[in-house]
Amino acid sequence: MFEVISFVSNLMLPAIVVFVPLYAVFRKVPVYDSFVEGAKEGFPTAISIIPHLVGMMVAVSIFRDTGALQFYLQFLKPVLSWVKIPEEVVPIGILRPISGTGSLAFVESVLRTYGPDSFLGKLASTIQGSTDTTLYVLTVYFGAVGIRNSLYALKVGLWADLAGFLAAWIICTLIFLPG
Repeated sequence: MFEVISFVSNLMLPAIVVFVPLYAVFRKVPVYDSFVEGAKEGFPTAISIIPHLVGMMVAVSIFRDTGALQFYLQFLKPVLSWVKIPEEVVPIGILRPISGTGSLAFVESVLRTYGPDSFLGKLASTIQGSTDTTLYVLTVYFGAVGIRNSLYALKVGLWADLAGFLAAWIICTLIFLPG
């Protein structure tokens, strides 16, 4: 069964790449002209979000480089040990809503230190896949369309990230930890 699923998934991207232009030609849509027109419309959007992205990247760098991340981890250590959440994966949960690349660096560190088949490796990977880059998404999409009041979306996104982190920890603990 796994081989069939793997075979079908490997065919999906090439099938989509072939199907979309063929369908457009069948519908008599000028494919190249449509692509160029879409690219032209995308440039102003890209330019308008650059200040938002730069601001977010500076904030992430400050958070990591000033030691604020380590400060919060030291503050959380007693609670983490009490609920048995491994402190090695907490930076992933903290950084993932802010920066996908920053959290991926911590995942890579966990994988290199403990191995991809270890409990911590599986947990780190699951957390990375179960949460989202909430602040990045809000910055890019809300900045592109000029939405300034994103407080409710921020709250919901961060609660969803917390739920994803906790669900990843609970499920990995139930599935991958013996007894």
